[in-house]
Amino acid sequence: MIAHNKKSNTSSLSEIFLVFLKLGFISFGGPIAHLGYFREEFVNRLKWLSDHAYADLVALCQFLPGPASSQVGMALGLSRGGIRGAIAAWLGFTLPSALIMILFGLILLNAGVRENLPWLHGLKVVAVAVVAQALWGMSSTLCPDKTRASFAVLACIGASLIPNAAGQILMILLGAIFGLFFLSADKTLPNSELTFQLKKRAGIRVLVLFFILLTLLPILSLYTRSYPIQLFDAFYRVGALVFGGGHVVLPLLQAKVVPTGWVDNSLFLAGYGAAQALPGPLFTFAAFLGAVSTNAPNEWLGGIIALFAIFLPSFLLIIGVLPVCENLRQHPSMQQAILGVNASVVGLLLAAFYQPVWTSAIFSLNDYLLAMMAFLLLQFWRVQAWIVVVFCALVTGLGWH
Repeated sequence: MIAHNKKSNTSSLSEIFLVFLKLGFISFGGPIAHLGYFREEFVNRLKWLSDHAYADLVALCQFLPGPASSQVGMALGLSRGGIRGAIAAWLGFTLPSALIMILFGLILLNAGVRENLPWLHGLKVVAVAVVAQALWGMSSTLCPDKTRASFAVLACIGASLIPNAAGQILMILLGAIFGLFFLSADKTLPNSELTFQLKKRAGIRVLVLFFILLTLLPILSLYTRSYPIQLFDAFYRVGALVFGGGHVVLPLLQAKVVPTGWVDNSLFLAGYGAAQALPGPLFTFAAFLGAVSTNAPNEWLGGIIALFAIFLPSFLLIIGVLPVCENLRQHPSMQQAILGVNASVVGLLLAAFYQPVWTSAIFSLNDYLLAMMAFLLLQFWRVQAWIVVVFCALVTGLGWH
């Protein structure tokens, strides 16, 4: 991946953990908004990588099953601190919402929860500003001419007409073809790249481990009848097979835990509703389900098992795939394809900006004005994202809605 800076391409584990921990506390709005927060932090503020490199990572993670924003974070951690850096990045980004979800699950068993609090709506409004800021910056860098800008709009139309993971992957594939055939050779990518200290052979071994677990866990679950293994198997398979991000995981998880009697359906829906209001990855909903399960281990241990199992496939895929991609990326034709893919990523982000980001947040003139103020603070006044998040929550909480 690419980096336009002269800083060291390594960081301490504590630095990686703390920067992702901050993002874990303030990244409201779902996976598309998370990518906006990541871009502001790592492209604009810390300058760990360029817009081109960032779009490469986003495109790659759109291809893989699992939560794309978390996988981008793992890859960034991997590039800065190796495998331990990837773990530190995942822990930092995931820990806040995971802990809250487990605690919420334990409380929910004994008390009711108020939903639709006014200040929660402010968190959705600020997500509009965050995604708009990402679009503003990425479009100028990745679509600097009418050819790529035109394809970005076409990719937006295609992703809007096919609003699922298949549509996203199709637009990325078409972007690669577009780059090969329509972008001239002088539109080359920058040479400097983020490095991953992984060999191709090691990556292949990790991919083999991914498929071994995917094959053996169901067999072990069937023959041992052990609930901990069944729990791990169920959440590992969901993490390994879900495409399209957090919201797509809902029916898969529901099919795993409700018919089996592990979690009551009303409790499932209450927990899912609460997960929408939290920062960080929606996949931490798994921690809630493991905690409220009727079988033991549940509570803290059950939550940790479910959380680890649903994220493990993403971790293995990132470690396994990146070394192979880095080798392929050296070829000139692949670099041309990547330019087209980058344009399609802008189109995907533009489609997501309308649905679900805009449609789930902007219901009135006041919402629109608040989103504009948040965008002004982020883009032009360069106010830190967490301050804007608090500002929007306070404004809506005080009745601006």
